[in-house]
Amino acid sequence: MKKFLAIALLGLLPLYAHAEQPPRDMAQDLAEHPMNPVVEKRLINLAQKLRCLVCQNESLASSHAELAEDLRREVREMIEKGMTDKQITDYLVARYGDFVLYDPPVKETTMLLWYGPFALLGMGLVVLFYQLRKRRKIVPEIELTPEALQRAAALLNDEKDNQA
Repeated sequence: MKKFLAIALLGLLPLYAHAEQPPRDMAQDLAEHPMNPVVEKRLINLAQKLRCLVCQNESLASSHAELAEDLRREVREMIEKGMTDKQITDYLVARYGDFVLYDPPVKETTMLLWYGPFALLGMGLVVLFYQLRKRRKIVPEIELTPEALQRAAALLNDEKDNQA
């Protein structure tokens, strides 16, 4: 039992070491690297359109990951070198793939991503349509005889009289 506890504590040690570092964000990066406001505005606009490769559900601007810090620094350097936003995104896409973009382009490799949900919805509607048609054939509609209709009307009238 003591060995298990010691192993568990040793296993948690890297998490503790990582937790000591305060999270960084883009505001801290900007405070540490005061630059041209035009460059910083472009950096923020670009970073909001790019996905953090570690977090995957955060933009590069809001991510606290070390890789995001490095990418922001790299993007800032490219902006300072005079590269356009298109050149920077093209470079990052060439290096990391379309995944780095929050809004990936519509092309052959992303067709399933863009149109897959609509195809699944269409298939679901087709299956629902056929199931409902099949059910209609299985469950026959019953027509009441005139006597059954009179009995039903009498029951309904008795029910109304009892409620009043």
